[in-house]
Amino acid sequence: MKNLLLSQFSPSDLKRLEPHPARFEQHHVLFETDEQIGHVYFPTSAVVSLVVTLSSGDMIEAAMIGNDGVVGASAALDGKIAPCRGIIQLGGEIVVCDIDVLKSAALQSPKLLALLIRHEQAVYAQAQQSAACFATHRVEARLCRWLLRARDLSGTDKLTFTQEYLAEMLGVRRTSVTAVAHMLQEAGLIKYARGKIQIMNAKELQESACECYASVKAHYHKLLGAAAR
Repeated sequence: MKNLLLSQFSPSDLKRLEPHPARFEQHHVLFETDEQIGHVYFPTSAVVSLVVTLSSGDMIEAAMIGNDGVVGASAALDGKIAPCRGIIQLGGEIVVCDIDVLKSAALQSPKLLALLIRHEQAVYAQAQQSAACFATHRVEARLCRWLLRARDLSGTDKLTFTQEYLAEMLGVRRTSVTAVAHMLQEAGLIKYARGKIQIMNAKELQESACECYASVKAHYHKLLGAAAR
């Protein structure tokens, strides 16, 4: 399985789930806040952002999930209601299964249920880390952390993001992203042109990122082990 979490499921659990692959384009909305969720999503090459939307129309990313996790599992276990918006950050393949089927399989398999609970703890820890990051760290460090996380989950150094989208996810003005992206490009860490970012020096980019990048990876490794990125 290209999804590292799904690869830990037993053959019998996979048989119960009857998952099927699907492709989703960038910016496609999987579900809205307070909406009932009918499916659960295991990204293989796509990356999904869980975002909090405000009455002003602004939105801020709380967590990022890719081929190390699942989107919608908490709704499968506690009532089908989405606590936030799920949006495709980077288009690609996702393995989809019915939410009721996953719940039924989890109730029949203590090992599967425990794995899903640990994953939701990891996502919760990521959201907590993001809140602390927004409150205390500079835009430069946050952007570096965000780009590295997207790189890890997509498996590529080439990322398709507009400055407007980056600004939305980071909760800052576009001018701030433009200034930081220019600085990182001048330093040779990234190359940016027409909505496409190529990471040129991941090692130095990590040195410029805030501690949150390593902290999120540590949370995932502690809770999910082999499924961590």
